[in-house]
Amino acid sequence: MARISALPTSLLAAGGLTGGFALAQATKQRQLGGAVFAAGTAAAFPRWRKTVGTGGAAALTGLSIGAMGASHPLAKKIGAWPAVAVVSSVVALTAWAAVDRRA
Repeated sequence: MARISALPTSLLAAGGLTGGFALAQATKQRQLGGAVFAAGTAAAFPRWRKTVGTGGAAALTGLSIGAMGASHPLAKKIGAWPAVAVVSSVVALTAWAAVDRRA
């Protein structure tokens, strides 16, 4: 099993969004989904800070939080899973471009 520190931050952040949504939907417990989302972002944050500094890490965290918030109105237009896929992809691509491709 891979150590969390060995996983790309793009996977951690996007996985927190998609995994959190999947868990919240399956259990009907939104707070569990939120915990998974927070864990994914928290796991990525130290490497974000190391690579792009505190400001960059804060911006990536803000993007993740904003993406989660944006998925709700987007879901009303395109459906829940497509919305989660779109916002997770944006977060993953941004994290990859800013952090992971440098590794």
